[in-house]
Amino acid sequence: MASPNQAVPPPPETIQVDTAPAACDGGGALGHPMIYIPLGPDGRGECGYCDRVFVLKPGARAGH
Repeated sequence: MASPNQAVPPPPETIQVDTAPAACDGGGALGHPMIYIPLGPDGRGECGYCDRVFVLKPGARAGH
């Protein structure tokens, strides 16, 4: 449990995507290198740099 003096970090941003793999550059001028994130069988993947969570939109299909 966090003490009253500690800030609780916000939850990671969730982004819905139409295709897999998802691409992430961290957004903005101070982002990170572009990486491609494979989505798992559950249609979800997480960026190892910025912790954004990518979710395949309902009805979208993974693959090229």
